Amino acid sequence: MSANLFGGPDPTYLPDRSDLQAALDGGKPAVEVVAGAPDFSEAWAVLAEAALAEGQTVAAYAYARTGYHRGLDQLRRAGWKGHGPIPWSHRPNQGFLRALAVLAKAAREIGETEEWDRCSSFLADSDPAAPAALGL
Repeated sequence: MSANLFGGPDPTYLPDRSDLQAALDGGKPAVEVVAGAPDFSEAWAVLAEAALAEGQTVAAYAYARTGYHRGLDQLRRAGWKGHGPIPWSHRPNQGFLRALAVLAKAAREIGETEEWDRCSSFLADSDPAAPAALGL
């Protein structure tokens, strides 16, 4: 890791969960992955994205909120202090960021304007590349 010349917090990198990522990538249903690893944000994000795509906004909101909160727990354990970069380019961070994006989208769809604003801002603050990568 290079020196932080701007004085802000260092980026946070969640630990590798490549075994679980490989299971999802290999076609294992996200609901089975969640049942075996309920703290794995990426599986919650997959469930949230699918529910949103199927027009199940409330279910998407619930799945996304669960993935978001499980991700916050892991970020804190990784040293995150409530602010600072969460790089999109680091695959283990993507589950949390995907859950955050679906939470924002679902909030907007159900009229939760403050939640939409907060989540979309949080996503952009985490990594400016994340909103475009996630369709926000």
